[in-house]
Amino acid sequence: MSTLERLWYGEALPLERVVATALLGPVSLAWRGVTAARNALFDLGVFRTHRVEGLQVVSVGNLVAGGSGKTPLVIFLARWATAAGKRVAVLSRGYGRRSSAPLRVDPAALPDELESGDEPRLIARSARVPVYLDADRVRAARRARDEGFEVVLLDDGFQHRRLARDVDLLIHVPEASGAVLPLGPCREGQSARRRATVVWNGPASVDPRGGLVVSGLRGAPSLSGEAVVALTGIARPARFVTSLERLGARVELHVAFSDHHRFTTRELDRVRAEAGRRSARIVTTEKDAERLPSGFPAVVVETRLSVAGGLDTLARALGWPAACAPPGSVEEGAP
Repeated sequence: MSTLERLWYGEALPLERVVATALLGPVSLAWRGVTAARNALFDLGVFRTHRVEGLQVVSVGNLVAGGSGKTPLVIFLARWATAAGKRVAVLSRGYGRRSSAPLRVDPAALPDELESGDEPRLIARSARVPVYLDADRVRAARRARDEGFEVVLLDDGFQHRRLARDVDLLIHVPEASGAVLPLGPCREGQSARRRATVVWNGPASVDPRGGLVVSGLRGAPSLSGEAVVALTGIARPARFVTSLERLGARVELHVAFSDHHRFTTRELDRVRAEAGRRSARIVTTEKDAERLPSGFPAVVVETRLSVAGGLDTLARALGWPAACAPPGSVEEGAP
């Protein structure tokens, strides 16, 4: 776990907290002021919000930077909308891809990961729905509407206020510090929670509109007792290691790279060698698997999500039948 992660999630040493507060506190205060001013300008109508008629827009986002489980939730919602008989697509900025040009990622003809990025490929592959990549999400929404879609899921959309949304799902990360960047992980202050329609994983006692609670960790029993080398290039990789340990795996080594890292041949050869020396299996995440070469010998831990409580709250907000929500399980260490 990095120093910033320890600071953001309450595991920093006292001296680290003191030094970080002195150095990063003024920057954090300035960031809070800038985001508050931006939100006020949207609230006052100075910054324009664009509504795309004939399209239900469902935003999935969070307050913290990275690693909150947005991708599994987007896939869950896409499957739900499809089961409810709706034509659904996903809108994404497409971080980490080679080009910034608008692109439609179709599940039947997936482009190279360099063209699409890892998360859009994973969403298209797992949910079997198109993903529109465009920094201008308003333009992407209009294109999806014009191509016959009636629902779009705005991935990582809580702070993207140019596109008006019908439902704003905010993922709550209870273990995160409430401080804003860079002193804490939050992109904006906690008062922004008022914009949310439903708070995902938020207790009803905290949010009176109703909270959603995800089920506990489940996974492949085949990892129980296995020696593994974890290979990650995700935000908050320590959570993945914790998940593997809860599955009963013995994590002999964790090779962690930055989020969206593109693995080189030399790096992967080193991982294979380390696994061989330890007689261990290489284990990685679904998101990382999108960036691995075909045939690389890694066990992929899949992510499945279900709602343990509050499904009716979400169904009412979305206007979708609760009976169509997909069953499954949740992997707590998801990217």
